Amino acid sequence: MTEEALEQFYQENLEERLIQNIAKELHFSLEEAMDCYYKSKLARMIQEGIEGVQYLDYRALTVLFMEMEKIERKSE
Repeated sequence: MTEEALEQFYQENLEERLIQNIAKELHFSLEEAMDCYYKSKLARMIQEGIEGVQYLDYRALTVLFMEMEKIERKSE
């Protein structure tokens, strides 16, 4: 496996875990979480490798996503 293929594999798994965590934390459906995530600045930053954010843990990225998008957790 090439370094580029490995990086792509890692990024896809990261985004999958991130979207699932966004859905869990915000009580969104997976579809809603995907829609919000892929329209976000964070998605672009991860895809372009800006500031190394793609190497952060998905839980930290969830918090960063909510801060960047100014989204608060819904009450349970």
